[in-house]
Amino acid sequence: MSVPCSLPPRAALPWSRAFLGLALSASLSVLSLAPVTAQAAGTPECELHRPMRFGGMNWESNLMLVEIERFIVKHGYGCDTEVLPTDTLLALASLERGDLDINSELWLNSTLEPWDKAKATGKVKRIGDLFNGQEAWYIPKYTAERLPGLKKASDLPKYWKEFKDPEEPTKGRFYTCPAGWACEIINGNLYKALGLEKTYTLFSPGTGATQKAALMSAYQRKQNIVFYYWSPTPLVGALDLVKLKLPPYDPAKQKCLTDADCADPQATDFPDNPVFTAVNTKFAEQAPTLIAFLSKVKIPLAVENEAMAYMEKNEAEPKDAALWFLKNKQDVWAQWLPADVTGRVKAAL
Repeated sequence: MSVPCSLPPRAALPWSRAFLGLALSASLSVLSLAPVTAQAAGTPECELHRPMRFGGMNWESNLMLVEIERFIVKHGYGCDTEVLPTDTLLALASLERGDLDINSELWLNSTLEPWDKAKATGKVKRIGDLFNGQEAWYIPKYTAERLPGLKKASDLPKYWKEFKDPEEPTKGRFYTCPAGWACEIINGNLYKALGLEKTYTLFSPGTGATQKAALMSAYQRKQNIVFYYWSPTPLVGALDLVKLKLPPYDPAKQKCLTDADCADPQATDFPDNPVFTAVNTKFAEQAPTLIAFLSKVKIPLAVENEAMAYMEKNEAEPKDAALWFLKNKQDVWAQWLPADVTGRVKAAL
């Protein structure tokens, strides 16, 4: 019986061992280079040795911004992240406790009193300005044309029958913020200041999505509706709306309106609302490189409105809108980052 291959003779074994040793040594040398090459080409090690915790507020601009920042943090800095669903006031308390690392979009005038209290503890800090948001009480343009005498918020008691609450038809319905939002407190105080308790219910939708759906439904059916809303948002960008006039802005009155315990609420207009990034102070100390990036995040209001319009037109999810922004507005976000981080983020798109 023939054997196709035989073992080497014993005399050859030492040579074989030597050859195998050299081959193994060479192989290990090559293998030892591989991780270095991969590391050099890959994402750097994150300076934070745990997932970075974002607050996920339930409105479009915040959710999109969170996804933009998460994409950059993951692909540019090699960090894991997680999003904790929350609302404005709960997020501020969580940020102070350290349960959250970052609140990507905090509206200052809506949280003046709570923010001042949290900042005084030294446990939170403001690190960057995003844009100036706007808030108002609105009616549709078609309602303004039907009711030409309705110009001011203080005119509302005369027109309550035009906004009848289907659940309480002896009063009109005013749509305020979803429960738990800071603007719920402001609108509640403004509602009292304007003496609307006798003629209107203060209707609070369960969520931002519920609020938007109710308003869009009424608008599409050309129903009269009066409500609070803010911009930049897809809704304000998509609808033809008219602002109801409020008394001139007074900072002292506005500060009281943001306080749930405001003893004597008085009506005042909404000012332009600085929107900024807030972080937990301990997180800021642990992650100075990430803070350097986050402190530079700034989006022109026109670009923000364009992104919101994209969301509305395409019924896009926040992640989709974030990718649209990253792909189409590189001139904006590249200013936030060093060149090497920019390169890694572009490569990941």
